Amino acid sequence: MRLLIMGPPGAGKGTQAKAVADHFSVPAISTGDIFRANVSGGTPLGIEAKKYMDAGEYVPDEVTNNMVRSRIAESDAEKGFLLDGYPRTLAQVTELDAMVDATGHRIDAVLVLTVDQEAVVERLLKRAEIDGRADDTEDVIRRRLEVYAEETEPLIEVYAARNLVVEVDGMGEIADVQQRIFEALDVVPQS
Repeated sequence: MRLLIMGPPGAGKGTQAKAVADHFSVPAISTGDIFRANVSGGTPLGIEAKKYMDAGEYVPDEVTNNMVRSRIAESDAEKGFLLDGYPRTLAQVTELDAMVDATGHRIDAVLVLTVDQEAVVERLLKRAEIDGRADDTEDVIRRRLEVYAEETEPLIEVYAARNLVVEVDGMGEIADVQQRIFEALDVVPQS
């Protein structure tokens, strides 16, 4: 199973990604984790990414693409993977298509967690309070949601046109959301 997980900040992607990956016996691959692993490992890609991260800038698509390409080429991803945080741009969609096509496979589904925006704001404010994230103010959270709507949400339409989108209600208890996800994905044909 080759899956993407998408949804706005606070939708529960990170929480659900591990369980979904375990359910399908594939690795959960987070671009944030890839960045951190490459930087801490001092890899050439990590050194390149660190320059941008230290300057507070986005890591360019080329560097991100190379990190993802390298990660999905690892042996544990041979039978599939779940990508969290990639792709985020139309150019990355094209790049991912080429990466997966090169393996003779395809993306099987794009899991989209749908949530109520106001509930997500409350969820993120509570998380910020618990985690001591003083910079996660309501204004910052709302801006992150706007950026998601402007930049990442349009990718869902691209995947919907390919009949790959599987929408699941991301509201409610973690176990309930997980059950809905499994029920929705267990019927998806795998490449």
